[in-house]
Amino acid sequence: MYTIEIGNIPVDVVKKKIKNLHLSVYPPEGRVRIASPLYVKDDAIHLFAVSKLHWIKRQRRKFQEQERETEREFLSRESHYLFGERYLLNIIEHDGYSKVVLNKSTIDLYVRPGTDTNCRKKIMNEWYRKEIKKIIPDLLEKWSKITGVSPSEWGVRLMKTRWGTCNIRAKRIWLNLELAKKPLICLEYIIVHELVHLLERHHNEHFYRLMEKFMPQWRSYKEELNRLPVSYGL
Repeated sequence: MYTIEIGNIPVDVVKKKIKNLHLSVYPPEGRVRIASPLYVKDDAIHLFAVSKLHWIKRQRRKFQEQERETEREFLSRESHYLFGERYLLNIIEHDGYSKVVLNKSTIDLYVRPGTDTNCRKKIMNEWYRKEIKKIIPDLLEKWSKITGVSPSEWGVRLMKTRWGTCNIRAKRIWLNLELAKKPLICLEYIIVHELVHLLERHHNEHFYRLMEKFMPQWRSYKEELNRLPVSYGL
């Protein structure tokens, strides 16, 4: 990998065994990356980046202007979200095992006295992981029937630049843990997005036709997800 500069914007260039040039701008700060076929010369890559400069600036501006959540301290009365619903965190100190209990309007976090912020965060993240893993199988079954394709394996992990990703060759899908905090339809949109990638690797006309076919309102769901505040630190 090497870096070029276009209009004072650093652009990472990666050469791979692919057929076409691919340009990506990643949240949260708008990191720019070009994936290039091995045979494309550096001058051609530079011209390609220059031709896309207006689009690059527009995408970077969207990410940089996106609202950020305030940093969570994991204290009582702090707002936390599960599948788009707001709850107040309730810290309960006790001498037993750490656990999280979901109530009608609160998330009760049971911790030992003196448990610090990082430990509380880890406990909450593991709870989020369990909650999202409860519903993913049913959603995958639903959308696999609609799309006609299913992953051989799936998982959940915290990702800084993507809501989801897939290994097409292995048919493996990864979903961002942060989706546990977003409305359920946003999780469904990302699942459909990754399933469609198992049918079409690239974001081309064929990919978008498939998205329209399987989830006609996918663009509005994407916009909803992009409008929501992203977590502090992502």
